[in-house]
Amino acid sequence: MKRSTAFLFLYAMGILILLSINAFAKEKQGTVTVQVNLNAPADAKSVRLWIPYPMSDRNQDITDVSVNGNFASSAVYNEPKSKSAMLYAEWKEPAKERTLTYSFHVKRQEIVSKIQKTELPLSKEEFKQYLDNAWLGASEAMVKAEAAKITKGKKTTLAKAKAIYNWVVDNMRRDPNAKGCGLCDIERLLTEKAGKCADVHSVFTALCRASGIPAREVWGIVMPTDKEGDMTKAQNCWAEFYLPGSGWIVVSPALVHKAAFNKKMTPEELKKAREREYYFGSLDEYHMQLGRAEHAVLNPPQSGAPLLYFMYPYAEADGKPLNEDLFGYNIGYKITFKE
Repeated sequence: MKRSTAFLFLYAMGILILLSINAFAKEKQGTVTVQVNLNAPADAKSVRLWIPYPMSDRNQDITDVSVNGNFASSAVYNEPKSKSAMLYAEWKEPAKERTLTYSFHVKRQEIVSKIQKTELPLSKEEFKQYLDNAWLGASEAMVKAEAAKITKGKKTTLAKAKAIYNWVVDNMRRDPNAKGCGLCDIERLLTEKAGKCADVHSVFTALCRASGIPAREVWGIVMPTDKEGDMTKAQNCWAEFYLPGSGWIVVSPALVHKAAFNKKMTPEELKKAREREYYFGSLDEYHMQLGRAEHAVLNPPQSGAPLLYFMYPYAEADGKPLNEDLFGYNIGYKITFKE
């Protein structure tokens, strides 16, 4: 077989494999509606609102987008670093009510990563953003030392990533009392070893980066298993690491912890749990991606401090944050789903 013919044959086989994987992947679809009635002072002269704006990609289709309300103007912008999209709206004069309704249809597909046996060389320059642990500050040395212990003797990227995943699953646990999705205090997390999804995946991501593995957190929201439901507090996140030759591989040790917490698993049961195997390389169809903006300066820039992550609506009135905390449940919004 000539080289060009062999190449075309292998390429075609690869496409068929991807199509066969997609054919068996599960789907969830319906309409998501974000209703906002801002709790802003009536006499405020300038009120601004930013909402995560999911985009279509290989795992989800976003269609039938509708935005309306009594705002003065609105637009869609991208966060500069991650390129994550956001819906921006502003009101430019005092008002009794400031309302916005944003809806879209989503079709989300289960992710089943195809992990190749052969690893290719990694371009550190290309992935430097996802190898950067500078945000850890004084905790960076602590993370690097822990990562070295966890990955000792592991030669490949996959072996190191799997060792880190197993360490996080076995050594951390779900903290039901953590606010929102967590505050990502790495030093505390490595000491107390308990948190929610943003906490757990910030540890996984930091340990991967310290081991020379590009990694990132992904912010999302969970659709109900029923035909309709309230999603206002259903935000969730997961992580991805880059495996040269295979691409970005999805993982969610936090969902393993959640299953262990809900099912009251013993350590021995956790070692054999179906969820443990599944969430290394797979993610169910209920998890819709919102974006990847972290330590985010929004667009247009907010007056307040950078956001640890952009997973919740954020608003300001006359330059002061309306959010009482990162999660902003107080600002006046509701998110619903209907098939």
